[in-house]
Amino acid sequence: VRGSDVMSSPEVVKDFLRTRLGQLPHEVFAVVHLDSQHRVIDYVEMFRGTVNQTSVYPREVVRDALVRNSCALLLVHNHPSGSAEPSRADEHLTQTLKAATALVDVRVLDHFIVTGTVVRSMAELGLV
Repeated sequence: VRGSDVMSSPEVVKDFLRTRLGQLPHEVFAVVHLDSQHRVIDYVEMFRGTVNQTSVYPREVVRDALVRNSCALLLVHNHPSGSAEPSRADEHLTQTLKAATALVDVRVLDHFIVTGTVVRSMAELGLV
């Protein structure tokens, strides 16, 4: 997916994420790094957790964005439970990462929650 228009629409992005994370038995937090034209620079699975939680460190997300010279990010994590509804913790994490990355001029465009059958966009829900 790097450096291409492979992720050219929201449905293609959701299909990719469902394929990568939808069937995992544990939580994974990943980041899709984008350039200034919103082309994919890289997809990075940054943190791995347990069946119902993952620790995410904003400092590491910011550092990774700077290393890759990202202009924008898509945040992604899966819910092995099968519920694609964002939790209060998901909303808080999104706002924390938006604030942290904004300090270095990197925008968070969306945060996706992935299950085996559904990919929910927090931006579409008005939560980003």
